[in-house]
Amino acid sequence: MSQAGPILFVSNAQRPAFISALDEARLFPVIDSDWSSAARAVEEVQPAAVVAAPGSGHEPHLAAVAKAIADQTLYLPLIIVDPQTALPHNALPFTLRDNNSDRLIARLRAAMRVRTLHATVLRRLPEAKISLPETDPARDATVLLIGRGSAYPALSVALGERMGVIGALSIEAAAKHLNTRDIDGVVLAEGFTARVADAFLTVLAEDTRFRNMPVIVTAHQLTQTYDLPNLELISGEPTQIAANALPLIRQHAMEAQFSRTLRSIDAGGWLDPRSGLLTPEAFARDFSKAVEQTLARGGGLSVARFAFDASNPRAQLDAARILSRLMRQMDFGAAQKDGSVIVVFAETDFRTAHMIARRLSAVMRHTSNGKREPRSEPVVSVDSLSPSDTARSLLARLSAEAPRAAS
Repeated sequence: MSQAGPILFVSNAQRPAFISALDEARLFPVIDSDWSSAARAVEEVQPAAVVAAPGSGHEPHLAAVAKAIADQTLYLPLIIVDPQTALPHNALPFTLRDNNSDRLIARLRAAMRVRTLHATVLRRLPEAKISLPETDPARDATVLLIGRGSAYPALSVALGERMGVIGALSIEAAAKHLNTRDIDGVVLAEGFTARVADAFLTVLAEDTRFRNMPVIVTAHQLTQTYDLPNLELISGEPTQIAANALPLIRQHAMEAQFSRTLRSIDAGGWLDPRSGLLTPEAFARDFSKAVEQTLARGGGLSVARFAFDASNPRAQLDAARILSRLMRQMDFGAAQKDGSVIVVFAETDFRTAHMIARRLSAVMRHTSNGKREPRSEPVVSVDSLSPSDTARSLLARLSAEAPRAAS
């Protein structure tokens, strides 16, 4: 992968062997800085990534360096080698094993792929009348927590205070979630044998869909290497695990956000970069056309409305992303201002639409967000187009049926 700048290495000690190996391989030109000069070096050198080694005298400067990096217009990865304390929100942890520079190269390439994606988004944004979502990508992220030990409840709460959490008590349940949900990170906690953990990590590494996903292992020592650039061993208290896992999960959520934004640009701005579904304006336009064409040509058209508790706005976002991933190419939908999500099933009768909506609703129920927000329990109403309908009357009847569906 080409890059537009060098790697800035920050340390008060002599350059370690794994950094020298990077320089000698000529994959990444490396420039050295001490901690006191690092913030200024970020501005002057304009690096493509920063790798920092904590040590004597780094504490007074870490926050300033992290802020200088966060203030860059273009995403700039900051990797902290062997962190001993909680990291700044934009610092990626990297646990060094066997002084292995290959793992660091893989981590750098994964991070700089996100940087390249961000540069592409910034270059193309003027093409469409959209903007990047202003919310922290981590707040919209979803992590899969796998475990069944005593630390599981505390980990669920610690992670849930920062992002959405899907819990799985078995590897089999986790596999189902990975196939049906947009996951931004996996936390593999205690409760499994080393053999089961090894088999799970091997399967993840062999599936290209998950190769760059952050995978946090909290209770196992790894006996082999895996082709997972963002695999990390993080132990300690649940709050520390969650804090140090968050930057890796945020980076993945950011990458997903950039990808949705590019799809929105390709669609002329009619896709919502946050949810992946149509914008409300595009939905209204397409729905009116679909109703007119169905009434003129015949056939079936059904609509499902998924309504959520107004006190749980995250549930709507989760539902929208589930639908954007699982619905058929011929269907379309949008998140509505009233907190619901509406999906149109083309060429579908009432019975089939009701069955599809129930299956989608079952997937939505598995997401909870720690102790602060309740589990997602959508109220589902389904209706089909009749010969006397208009787009407005069908939607009005669907909304009116929601209270009956709830009861």
